[in-house]
Amino acid sequence: MIEIHIPGREPLFIENVVMDYNGTLAVDGILPESVKDRIRSLAQKANVYILTADTYGTVKKQCQDLGITVKTFPREGAALCKEEIVKSLEGQTVCIGNGYNDVLMFELADLTIGILEKEGVCAALLSHTDVLVSAAEDALDLLLKPDRLRATLRN
Repeated sequence: MIEIHIPGREPLFIENVVMDYNGTLAVDGILPESVKDRIRSLAQKANVYILTADTYGTVKKQCQDLGITVKTFPREGAALCKEEIVKSLEGQTVCIGNGYNDVLMFELADLTIGILEKEGVCAALLSHTDVLVSAAEDALDLLLKPDRLRATLRN
């Protein structure tokens, strides 16, 4: 569990970290080693899920040794698939994404992190985002180093 205390807010006890794959963590289907290392560390503290339509067909190979759960689904209806998966989880959840199909899962999350990587970020997602960062490593570091979240979200 990841415990986060932000002044002026209720404490967070994060049990689940749910992340989009392409455009959020991976670029052109490839997961950088720096992101893999952080995911391994995060998986020691919380249940980590990667949700993807797997556009490039690479997710299983890229994530095989990370100790996480990968869920794939058809390219059509991705938003609803992600929403259903997040609904099924018990405990507080962080969602990380960049696209329009992440909006519904962001609405259910206890904390949301948007990533403005090489694919950009969907403008509609911004109003559902607690924190916006410029790289996957930065998003994961917010959870691995919660003082960064405290500084950003304190009241």
